[in-house]
Amino acid sequence: MSRRRVLLVSYHFPPVGGAGVQRPAKFARYLPEFGWDVSVLQAANPSVPLLDHSLLDDLPAGLVVAKARTLEPSYAAKQATGISTPASPVPARPSLLRRVASTVLQPDPQILWYPDAMREGRALLRRLPHDAILATAPSYTNLLVGARLAAWSGLPLLSDFRDEWDISSTYWENAAQGKLVMGVQQRMQRAVLRRSRASVATTEASTARLAERAHEAGSTAVARCIYNGWDAHDLEAASQVAPAVPRDPARVRLVYTGTLWNLTSVAPVIAAIRQLASDAPTLLSRLELVVVGRKTPEQQALLAPLPSLGVALADVPYCDHSVAIATMQSADALLLLLSDVPGAERVAPAKVFEYLAVQRPMLAVMPDGEIATLVRDAQGGGHYLPSDVAGIAGWLRALLVNGPPAAPPESAGARFERRALAGQLATLLTTVTAGATR
Repeated sequence: MSRRRVLLVSYHFPPVGGAGVQRPAKFARYLPEFGWDVSVLQAANPSVPLLDHSLLDDLPAGLVVAKARTLEPSYAAKQATGISTPASPVPARPSLLRRVASTVLQPDPQILWYPDAMREGRALLRRLPHDAILATAPSYTNLLVGARLAAWSGLPLLSDFRDEWDISSTYWENAAQGKLVMGVQQRMQRAVLRRSRASVATTEASTARLAERAHEAGSTAVARCIYNGWDAHDLEAASQVAPAVPRDPARVRLVYTGTLWNLTSVAPVIAAIRQLASDAPTLLSRLELVVVGRKTPEQQALLAPLPSLGVALADVPYCDHSVAIATMQSADALLLLLSDVPGAERVAPAKVFEYLAVQRPMLAVMPDGEIATLVRDAQGGGHYLPSDVAGIAGWLRALLVNGPPAAPPESAGARFERRALAGQLATLLTTVTAGATR
């Protein structure tokens, strides 16, 4: 069988850092093993807070990459002008410029990438034969670019929703809301779904929701679930580096990795620690909380009082992915967070699969749903609703008094290995392109 080629549209791609980059990067790494070569259309000058050049090591030799320039200001300029979330620890009312920008730039600021992305995408498709287009979101502009390129080229489109569009537009830090904005985004989403030959989501619940949205839009797109996952290559790389913070043998280490924002609020855990401080204050001298990743000012303010309660707080900014995994491996237990907001029960934090892979017990503070069930099944408990402050405090007390509970077995994470997930995507690509000619 001759090899086939897919164009992957992803504004965020290495060396851009962050959890969202892992999925497209791993698809690009492993799809060639299943007969699908990959071309990538990415931003040449991405306006992002994080870069991680170590992720470039993940990419296969010979990967075809086209880069398109965005008209966005740099991320530093966004912060300076108030367009982006302020860096100060005090929550502030969004600036007028930020409110205007978030209203006008739909579906997201990356729409300023759209013109050059279309130009570079068409040039790449003229230069090299392709069999399909895969657009991954967020950013949701990626889906608009993919849909337009699919209409122009006649190639089948697969739309990959790493996060549900409806949930992201509701909870993003800088998202504008209101009937007009939400109406525009819903029309955009319907147009993408009508153009898509298949749509992919990262949980079964989100897949069902996506299928409903497609039906409402009059789309015949098939909906498939392909989870996020973990990569053995990443675990091996992490074994060669030190964690972000050296271990303190006198303390029990609880580690959180990832962004802290309104959809992953640490507030319930802080409330539980405060309860422990009232009921058993001496216990907290044994607790070390390591928080690795970006934090909104509101979440930073929640963490600030912990040292005064006796907790050793290690507030670590974003670090290389291998260091983040090494820090997970240094933990006695791992913290997983999802706020109790509508739709959160369908969300799958990408880190849960790496948590399973490193085999450390998890404290999962989240609404009941697919991932909560996964955690309970994997380790026999450890899940608490965000409102259950007493239950969270009890779990922390047991951790400090009795030591870590049982960890998930290796078998719990086996089906989420990245190579196998790329194989699922390759099968879907082959199915939707069956009978098509270049």
